[in-house]
Amino acid sequence: MRRILLAVLPFLPLPALADTVTDFTLENGLKVLVIEDHRAPAVTQMLWYRTGAADEAPGHSGIAHFFEHLMFKGTDDIAPGAFSGLIEAQGGNDNAFTSWDYTAYFQRIAADRLDMVMRMEADRMRDLVLTDDVVATERNVILEERAQRVDSDPQALFSEQLRAAQYLNHPYGRPIIGWRHEIEGLGTAQALDFYRTFYAPNNAILVVAGDVTPDAVRAMVERHYGPLAPTPGLTRPSRPAEPPQLAERRLTMTDARVAEPLLMRSYLAPVRRPGDQKQAAALVYLAELLGGNPTTSLLAQRLHFGDAKAVYSFAGYDASGLDSGLLTLGLVPLPGIDPVEAETAMDAVLDDFLREGPEPHAFARLKTKFRAAEIYARDNVDGLAHRYGEALANGLTVADVQAWPEVLQQVTPEDVRAAAAEVLDRRRAVTGWLLPEEAAE
Repeated sequence: MRRILLAVLPFLPLPALADTVTDFTLENGLKVLVIEDHRAPAVTQMLWYRTGAADEAPGHSGIAHFFEHLMFKGTDDIAPGAFSGLIEAQGGNDNAFTSWDYTAYFQRIAADRLDMVMRMEADRMRDLVLTDDVVATERNVILEERAQRVDSDPQALFSEQLRAAQYLNHPYGRPIIGWRHEIEGLGTAQALDFYRTFYAPNNAILVVAGDVTPDAVRAMVERHYGPLAPTPGLTRPSRPAEPPQLAERRLTMTDARVAEPLLMRSYLAPVRRPGDQKQAAALVYLAELLGGNPTTSLLAQRLHFGDAKAVYSFAGYDASGLDSGLLTLGLVPLPGIDPVEAETAMDAVLDDFLREGPEPHAFARLKTKFRAAEIYARDNVDGLAHRYGEALANGLTVADVQAWPEVLQQVTPEDVRAAAAEVLDRRRAVTGWLLPEEAAE
């Protein structure tokens, strides 16, 4: 029966996404997407700005994340700190997040409250009120956040160092939260300059998903966002290109707070491109086959069982970047296993994969898993809003998003093997070990 299911499931039709998505653009440049889902009387509004940590001016690292915090501080119509409380009082919730390429704000609320949250979101796009006291207080909050989430966490510091080593010239090498010494220098002038430049309708994508109709949303959007003035001549800041990497970079970090060694390796990798997502789809398979499952993936089978070398291994691929992606993998050696021995064992697994390619049954199982995941994803309106918003913020189109599930299904084992041969090149990798202090030798 299991073999029959594996044979049948890949041919089940995928549900169409195109019928539920409507998009239009206002005269001021605001791009709007409406995703209809009438199963529950709820709605999600997500506003994505095409600016993130990679767009910050030199010396101002952390300003994009800093401004995400400041957006909750009040406008000429909303009291400082009252934004989230007003939404919570209506039974909703809200939050925000920052990446290297975008900053996004969202609210989840009853559908008949959409007009209210849309008015509030539009209000803070152009009418935020900032004072020196507000900026100074929030700067201290962010410094404390960095202390708790990064400076007190050896693995977070290690990941930060790895990324800085991976990108010698491109701003993807700076941390989203910012370097501490540069956060300390951020003030009201820098914040307002960033805000007035990038927080504009012609730099934003609005996604509304849930129990709505396109006509009703369009009327609300034109009423609340339509009058907002765009930033004249706004273009994304040019980013310095990363020079070709010619040799592997290696680093070792020791910390007294570390209990067990950790190996991490990252490779520069292609990202999804408009109209050309095939290689990115193959890399999704590659990461899953290598280390996407703690028991069935290749690294797990070869390193966790039998002549075991590791207690834990992993692999992942980030295709969401605008300029560059990363394929990352690593392991935690078993107690008593020398780090060099563990890394050698991992490299042997990679060499075998490059030579032999994907195992047919594992590949077929993964293809069925991706098809099932796409069907289940239709139940998550928030996830759909995120999927479309992130893609458009990174230069993809609605058509690219809708084509992605089928692009995944068209990947062949040969595609995966070719992608592995291109990306798994040690000359394009950064390899790092995080070690207990006593293991420094």
